[in-house]
Amino acid sequence: MVVFSSVIAYLLAPKVVEYDWTMIGWLFVSGMLITGSANAINQVVERDTDAKMKRTATRPIASGQLTPQQGWFFAILTGVTGVFLMGYWFNWVAASLAAFSLFLYAFIYTPLKKVNSIAVLMGAVPGALPCLIGWVAGDDQFTLGGWILFVFQFFWQFPHFWAIAWVAHKDYSSVGFKLLPSEQGPTRFTALQTVLYSLLLVPVTLLPFYTGMSSSQGTSGIIGIAVVVMANLFMIFRSVNLYRTMEVSAARKVMFGSYLYLPLVLLALLLSKTLPQG
Repeated sequence: MVVFSSVIAYLLAPKVVEYDWTMIGWLFVSGMLITGSANAINQVVERDTDAKMKRTATRPIASGQLTPQQGWFFAILTGVTGVFLMGYWFNWVAASLAAFSLFLYAFIYTPLKKVNSIAVLMGAVPGALPCLIGWVAGDDQFTLGGWILFVFQFFWQFPHFWAIAWVAHKDYSSVGFKLLPSEQGPTRFTALQTVLYSLLLVPVTLLPFYTGMSSSQGTSGIIGIAVVVMANLFMIFRSVNLYRTMEVSAARKVMFGSYLYLPLVLLALLLSKTLPQG
């Protein structure tokens, strides 16, 4: 999902006027390597807690299939290679952003999970940076469109991740992870926050149509804006249902709904992209 959002953001950049599958492929490969590095560092650092949780106990380092040293070797190799490929094929600003994102995820967000729920806020930054990275890779500069996509994916992560933390609360709390906004665990406050962030997504996802990134005119534009509106209504409905029922099954629906929501909105924006004339 991280790499997908980066590729779509790249294709949304104004300077990208045609699909060069070689460049798309290099962005995908470099993104996968950098993401793999971040995930590997996470699994090395959290190997002891991973081993105690049902959902992570079978991970290769937690289960003893790989040693921490092998994990570090994999992380360094993939991280350095991924950043180099992004800088070589695109630009070093995008590569630097990718390296910064890897650092935030692996060395700030990961250890913060046992300290305070502010970890989710910190984790939302590297989680949203792939959109900005993809945009800068395609446009060679920081412009409004990239920041709009960054804010979109930043807000999206709160209902998405809180739903995950709700479903996995017993596992997370058993090892001391503090990932829900309330210290009491899954509460109406958490559900209300999920609703509020789902509502915030509405104006953010409509901004591309007002700023010229995407067009609301023509068949593709009308379809695009209709998909965005319906996806937002779907996300709000799921979140309100969680607030109403306070059930794990409702949180699971928010979680899976968010997985569907993100690619739908990004693809709708791409479908409605306004290409430069001439």
